[in-house]
Amino acid sequence: MSTNAPANPHRAPAIAKGDGSMVRVLVVDDEHSLTELLKMALKYEGWDVRTASDGQSAVRIAREFRPDAIVLDIMLPDIDGLEVLSRVRAEGTETPVLFLTAKDSLDDRIAGLTAGGDDYVTKPFSLEEVVARLRGLIRRSTLTLAQAKDPVLVVGDLTLDEDSYEVSRGGTPIELTATEFELLRFLMRNPRRVLSKAQILDRVWSYDFGGKESVVELYISYLRKKIDAGREPMIHTVRGAGYMLKAAG
Repeated sequence: MSTNAPANPHRAPAIAKGDGSMVRVLVVDDEHSLTELLKMALKYEGWDVRTASDGQSAVRIAREFRPDAIVLDIMLPDIDGLEVLSRVRAEGTETPVLFLTAKDSLDDRIAGLTAGGDDYVTKPFSLEEVVARLRGLIRRSTLTLAQAKDPVLVVGDLTLDEDSYEVSRGGTPIELTATEFELLRFLMRNPRRVLSKAQILDRVWSYDFGGKESVVELYISYLRKKIDAGREPMIHTVRGAGYMLKAAG
């Protein structure tokens, strides 16, 4: 299994939910080193990640955390992954589930999918494969359908149409370059969340973490002149941490 977090600068753009909030993923496996690797890789995607090392904890965390996807090992120390899935489904959730297991027989694959799992990855696997499978499950899930149907992002009086590339604030149209648009889109998909320069470089410019952070400062200043000029500011600098966009007032 790969031990490095995905670092492909050409990977697909980040997934965000229709309301702009972070995708939530629960990882369940009794191998601590494995859960830590998966947690690191999924956090790198910009997702909120929780972990559990046994089935009982997984059921409890799923109830409290309400994940958008679950990565679930079949072999657990108390109740197995199939039972965990059964209990989660019994509570009325249709959260997509990706099974992880050392088993690779056809019977085991069929058992997992018959129990209500959505996909199946056999150990050893690459972190990139797990991330790719999860992205597919989340995109297909009903949790992100609202995003697909409504391309308009709204934060306060600021709107951005992902289909027409039109931006306005308070009903006044704002002309942006392609890069300014991508930067604003990333900020609007993560309202009230502090985004580091490294995160912004990676998402907007597809640079790895060695990219020039000064380019972020430059384009933030461009955006401020167009979005905030003469108005109550929406783009805020969080000293030593990054930038955050939130509704004015």
